[in-house]
Amino acid sequence: MLLRGLTWLILFQLIGTALNVLFLPFLPSPIIGMLLLVVFLRLRGRVSASLETASSGLLRFLPLLLTPPAAGVMMYGNEVAADAAAILVSLTLSFILVVPLAGHLMQYLVARQARREDA
Repeated sequence: MLLRGLTWLILFQLIGTALNVLFLPFLPSPIIGMLLLVVFLRLRGRVSASLETASSGLLRFLPLLLTPPAAGVMMYGNEVAADAAAILVSLTLSFILVVPLAGHLMQYLVARQARREDA
């Protein structure tokens, strides 16, 4: 079960890598693979048990991925401080764009859940 889920994840990663090399060099291959996986799951309508098992097992190790960026921020603090204005502007704009989008998405999902419960 776990092996089947990991195989699906690796397959989408490989497809993303192929598309990155062949057609989309400006997008990272993991992003392409993840978008393809989201489209696939959306079209399918559900997440299989094997994929859920594999992804939940990998999510336990997600904090390990955040350790190198944290060390980089501490190690290169002077460079980060030199670009602080650009970082603050980009974070502010991202926040202004993402918060309404997340609110709209949440309202849509709550309404969809209510329609499912009524039916």
